[in-house]
Amino acid sequence: MRIHFLRHAHLVRLAKWKIQARWVAALLISLAPVLAQVRTTPMPEAGVPNLPAQRIGASDLIAVSVYDAPELTRTVRVDADGFIRLPMLGERIKAAGLMPAELESAIVKALEAAQLIVDPFVTVTVAEYESRPISVAGAVKQPIRFQAVGSVTLLDAITRAGGLSPEAGPEILVSRTQAGPDGTPASLVERIPVRGLFDAADPELNVRLTGGEEIRIPEVGKVYVVGNVKKPGAFPVQDATQTSVLKVLALAEGLEPYAAKEAYIYRREGGPGGKKNEIPIELNKIMQRKAPDALLVANDILYVPDNTGRRNAISALQKFLLFASGASTAAIYGVVR
Repeated sequence: MRIHFLRHAHLVRLAKWKIQARWVAALLISLAPVLAQVRTTPMPEAGVPNLPAQRIGASDLIAVSVYDAPELTRTVRVDADGFIRLPMLGERIKAAGLMPAELESAIVKALEAAQLIVDPFVTVTVAEYESRPISVAGAVKQPIRFQAVGSVTLLDAITRAGGLSPEAGPEILVSRTQAGPDGTPASLVERIPVRGLFDAADPELNVRLTGGEEIRIPEVGKVYVVGNVKKPGAFPVQDATQTSVLKVLALAEGLEPYAAKEAYIYRREGGPGGKKNEIPIELNKIMQRKAPDALLVANDILYVPDNTGRRNAISALQKFLLFASGASTAAIYGVVR
């Protein structure tokens, strides 16, 4: 009776083991695709930044990872002509102009053609972009040069440069190099008005930058006021059609008492090396609104001379009054005495 009981218990345990073995086998079969993917997917290379995928260019630093082939896994710099070289491959591989996924396919084909690896698994990531430089210079707070990674606009570039300085002129110059009709590179310059970009917030003026652009913000032109004014100095010309003699005299806080009736504008025609002209203006009539206001352009010099005759006459009158005042005082002192 006891032997029959033990045999029955052994059969029960054996049946349970068979059920568990079948369950484990079914589980392994269901997880086979997942386990295969885990086995064949290489671990990401440490230290490679997660940069947005863009077309690869010359001088970019890319990380190539070949699963189960450490001798081929490395970071390489794209040559100036757009090619990369991997060990044990006789031919270089074209990288410039390709997306990372397209370069992966090119490396796979090269490894299969060289019969180095059967069914290779390759991943390519960009570790550092150097082919998309953008420079911002001129009247900005912090001139800067950076790479166009991801979506970059003109406002983004100016923000990275700390914004415009107070000396910024009315235009922003965006220079690009593009291929001309005959294939030769040609430089194109786009002029962006500052007021339209910032004040009017025109979205069409906030151009998209892809790399290779040079952004220049020229300093605003200035006019110079010297002579018999209360505050001589240099004053910015924000709008050439609105900068006049009366406006710059207001910025100079007005005329001195001995200013002459006639002033002079010194203007150099045709740039810094051009001829210097002297333009007389009837300052007294302009101040009295009897003559039209004169316009000034950048780099003009407004000279207000001294009225020597009037100064001498007033100086003589002051001396006479001082002498007369002294004589009267002496006479009064003698009478009192």
